Amino acid sequence: MVSLSAKPLTLEEFLRQPETQPASEFIEGEIIQKPVPQGKHSRLQLKLGSFINEILEPSQLGMAFPELRSTFAGYAIVPDISVIAWDRIPVDEDGTIQNLIPFCPDWVIEILSPDQNQTKLVKKILIGLAHGCQMGWIVAPEERVVFAYPAGQQPTVHEDPQEVIPVPAFAQTIQLTVGTLFGWMRVQGGESRKPIGEKSQG
Repeated sequence: MVSLSAKPLTLEEFLRQPETQPASEFIEGEIIQKPVPQGKHSRLQLKLGSFINEILEPSQLGMAFPELRSTFAGYAIVPDISVIAWDRIPVDEDGTIQNLIPFCPDWVIEILSPDQNQTKLVKKILIGLAHGCQMGWIVAPEERVVFAYPAGQQPTVHEDPQEVIPVPAFAQTIQLTVGTLFGWMRVQGGESRKPIGEKSQG
């Protein structure tokens, strides 16, 4: 994450500023730009969001959104994946989802990028848990570990490939193991291919 502002701002002033790519967040008066997603991060974000929606959406239990900005209590956060329980998804008069999400998502998922400050991600999740979030995840692709932060409980660490990762109460139909999650990073036949840039011997 890159700090873009040393001058304290209000949330309203932040929201009036031009959008950035990647998105910027507003936490404790500081503008922080998210890192550019790399290969493992991008793959996990796509597969995990789709997996959650395939299970929750048909049963009208919840919906996952990538890079969705939520504003609440003077904060503006953009989790890698936001999951909102079905009955809390705000809609316009025609039944379409609202653009503005004025509360913290029920389940916040962050995927750790190389050289990203994990402490800042923990702080973001703790802020969310203090404002209605039910569960936070930090997914660390390089270490193949998931840190789970359930509301009102101690965080837990999950690295056994056979272990089912805990989810919030409204998403109990999701049964996802550590091995399945990180298995999505594997490219079929990738074991026999040389990394890009590696030269052959001889």
